[in-house]
Amino acid sequence: MRRIIRHKAFGQGDMTSFAETSIQYLKGVGPARMKVFERLGVSTIEDLLYFFPRRYEDRRKLTPILDLKPGEWQTVVGVVTAKGGRRTFFNKKHVFELVLADDHAKVYCVWFNQPYLENYFHPGDRVVLYGRVDVFKDRIQIVSPEYEVLGEGDEGLSTARIVPIYPLTRGITQRYLRRVVHACLEAYAGALPDVIPEDVRARQKLEPVSESIRQIHFPEDQASRDKAERRIGFDEFFLFQVSVILRRISLVQKLGTAHFMPPAFFERFEKAFPFRLTGAQKKSMAEVSKDMSMKRPMLRLLQGDVGSGKTVVSFFGCLAAVTNGKQAAIMAPTEILAQQHYETFVRYFEDGPFGEVRTALLKSGLKKKEKEALCAKIREGVVDVVIGTHALLEEGVEFKALSFVTIDEQHKFGVKQRAVLSAKGEGPDILVMTATPIPRTLCLTLYGDLDVSVIDEKPAGRGTVKTYHFTGEQADGVYKRVAEWVAKGTQAYVVYPVIEESEHEDRKAAVAMYERFCKDDFKNFKVGLVHGKLPRAEALRVMAEFKRGKLDILVTTTILEVGIDVPNANVMVIEHAERFGLSQLHQLRGRIGRSEKNAVCILLGDAQTEDGRRRLEAVVKTGNGFKIAEEDLLIRGPGQYFGRHQHGLNELRVVNPLTQIDVLEAARKEAMLLVKSDPLLKTHRVVRDTICKRYPEYLERVLAG
Repeated sequence: MRRIIRHKAFGQGDMTSFAETSIQYLKGVGPARMKVFERLGVSTIEDLLYFFPRRYEDRRKLTPILDLKPGEWQTVVGVVTAKGGRRTFFNKKHVFELVLADDHAKVYCVWFNQPYLENYFHPGDRVVLYGRVDVFKDRIQIVSPEYEVLGEGDEGLSTARIVPIYPLTRGITQRYLRRVVHACLEAYAGALPDVIPEDVRARQKLEPVSESIRQIHFPEDQASRDKAERRIGFDEFFLFQVSVILRRISLVQKLGTAHFMPPAFFERFEKAFPFRLTGAQKKSMAEVSKDMSMKRPMLRLLQGDVGSGKTVVSFFGCLAAVTNGKQAAIMAPTEILAQQHYETFVRYFEDGPFGEVRTALLKSGLKKKEKEALCAKIREGVVDVVIGTHALLEEGVEFKALSFVTIDEQHKFGVKQRAVLSAKGEGPDILVMTATPIPRTLCLTLYGDLDVSVIDEKPAGRGTVKTYHFTGEQADGVYKRVAEWVAKGTQAYVVYPVIEESEHEDRKAAVAMYERFCKDDFKNFKVGLVHGKLPRAEALRVMAEFKRGKLDILVTTTILEVGIDVPNANVMVIEHAERFGLSQLHQLRGRIGRSEKNAVCILLGDAQTEDGRRRLEAVVKTGNGFKIAEEDLLIRGPGQYFGRHQHGLNELRVVNPLTQIDVLEAARKEAMLLVKSDPLLKTHRVVRDTICKRYPEYLERVLAG
């Protein structure tokens, strides 16, 4: 947690220490509101200045209601003339309707299951709405639009201009947030230090950072906004690239283990499996083999869709280490996945073509004496391959000769955890794997400290996975169809979302539906339930029963992207699919279709935003993980795409690498020039201090001297 300097009054104090200046002293914030801002990740002046809009609305010339076009997403302003709430006859859903009018026409607005809106809107309110325009029973309507009630004093920031639309949390409105951001800009933006070296700014023709920050929040026009985005985006890319390049240099200077793998090694490895390896798997193995034969440590990213066979490549590295008299480790994000890797490895290799390979499973649930005994064996070198969870990172886990490490689902971990595991060996080779593909051109730039391998083929003999989208009102028909499929012998998942803010309600909904399924829709089948609050032993027991075929249907709120592998589970229903991220939906779908049988994934949900609609359409349209990744990056932008675990990558809050590759390449070129001329940043102290603060996981050891 950052130390917060408490100033006596708004505007006082050191203007350069934005990162330590609390926002609670801004006019209109205070201690209580500051806690609400913290839910948005905003604690300081710097946080607020760099808390950018997620989109903009051009309210300089709004669409008259008479000119609204069905099928398009549009912004409209008008006055509330009528409102009312009711419940539907069939499923008792609450429906709130609002009539909005301007001088020439009116539009109907509809929200489902949001009864609190009855007390939010009042006749005479002037309201701005944004949503998809439809025609229903010969009337123009907008379903579940975003809304904003305009008040006195809002004209300057909320109308007659290009208006910023920010991410929100409960307790903060767009109007209030705009006022606070504007006040912060007026007081502090002019004193923002320029981090980018002057010669770089001149070559790249970059706008002053203070003006760019103002224009990115409240742009005068599209051209000003574009210039501001390029300037802030260049800063983000440049600083991140400097850190990545420095880290890469530090890694290649280390000494590791040069592993020897004769041709016979490859032949024995392939013969261990009852299936043929794909060309992509063999290519990735060759790349790993080349890296592992060198004296410097390997640091390689292996990416490929769920079910593409990445784990086989990981096993290849483990056996290369073992046959060279060393130890190997595989770290997975969940106990279930670690158990699965362990069982698979033991099946093929514990007493197979490479002789006895001593394998152990290290998990947090072990009893103290069991864990101590296992750790002693690892320390003494009695165990060759250790497969586990975060427990591998604990201080008591020491290796005798660790030379190869795999980190599975690397986006679930961070750079720091990767470094902790690496430090348990003498420069071990590291393979990080992800089933959330990133377009290759971006990998080469954003993961500059990693070499990249790609598995873009699926094993032969896999069935197809077809995806369909149905609305919530069509759920009963979907359940009936699922029952028909299960009756024919397949197993099915029914997955519910768990969102942090409504975790309790989400869990209650899943439990209630589980009870309904048992009594009604799936009463002729064996149904299991797993959610995050179940005791760990109980959750593992239920999942094991499902895997063994003792259960027909598994209802779960536990995210299964990195869950169990059940070849007979070929049906999945994802409830409230609009609440999942695009990569989550793709990962979930990857849990089915893992045998020769065809599979079906059904998305149940009602998209209430344009982004939600695009996510559902993308999953239905393609099963290609790389196309999904591109669409996800376009929809969300890099800040949300990379996630909080990849600290550093989530600093990319403005530019989108897919759409502004030119900015990215220019920043990388300048970063390389800078590092080449000043490897320890001794003459660029501002750059050094900034990246050490932003990316400590990357640089805390690199620049230690």
